Amino acid sequence: MATGRTRDPFPVIDAALARRLVDAQFPQWADLPLRLLDPAGSDHVIYRLGEELSVRLPRHAGAIGQAEKEAEWLPRLAPHLPLAIPVPVGVGDPGAGYPWPWAVSRWLDGEAASAEALAGSSRAAAELAEFLTALQQFVPEDFPVGGARSELTAGSLADRDRATRAAIAEVGGVFDRAAMAGLWDTALGAPGWDRSPVWFHGDFHTGNLLTVDGRLSAVIDFGGLGIGDPACDLTIAFTLMSAGSRAVFRAALGVDDATWARGRGWALATGLNAYTSYAADNPRVAAQTTRQITEALIG
Repeated sequence: MATGRTRDPFPVIDAALARRLVDAQFPQWADLPLRLLDPAGSDHVIYRLGEELSVRLPRHAGAIGQAEKEAEWLPRLAPHLPLAIPVPVGVGDPGAGYPWPWAVSRWLDGEAASAEALAGSSRAAAELAEFLTALQQFVPEDFPVGGARSELTAGSLADRDRATRAAIAEVGGVFDRAAMAGLWDTALGAPGWDRSPVWFHGDFHTGNLLTVDGRLSAVIDFGGLGIGDPACDLTIAFTLMSAGSRAVFRAALGVDDATWARGRGWALATGLNAYTSYAADNPRVAAQTTRQITEALIG
């Protein structure tokens, strides 16, 4: 009998649930230990499975399409990219009270990239430009341009207008309100992407870059992967780089003024969203997003 109670949109995810899912659906890995990755991202709870695998369980409905998307596209992208990316090895089904698909991938060693280590690195800036160039140039035989599938499309800056202006008003005592409003107006007014749609990562920031021995080694978390305007990927220029390395990155990537303006808009909008959502409770996010917003204002 229905009780009228709605399902919690944020399911409780713990090691016992992850263990049940793995053991039931991938019994070949039932003997491998599970270890929680902490801190995890805002979209997934991540466990290391043995030494060579990871289990990623979406936290909320907005992340539930990522497992299938990565399983389809990452194996095709990987041979064309100069940095390592995740290798999907399985997509799990809902089960054990968990409502959504989930993923098992090869583990990638490394530490999250940091501005403290790489902000002034022209080499890192050039390597990131090389990665984005290779991503944008990937054209499979069945490239879905013109009526691209919905999971490969992304929202626009205009879609974020109301929320971004509200965030500007909310944090106007912390950052320069007039400068933020001016940047945002410029980004919205910049000419749109007028070339053929290209691939973009969609969430290209420091937390999704890995380093080994101080060198960039991998790009992870392709949940925002899509086709269209690549300006959103310029966010990395403001989360990781300083003014000098940013100039190297922009020149290597060949970014025009309009795309750069839209990229600054993306950096501001996403930085403000994370700052207003998480900074009060998370000092790490507060520091990262403060830098992102400040660097976007610098340009």
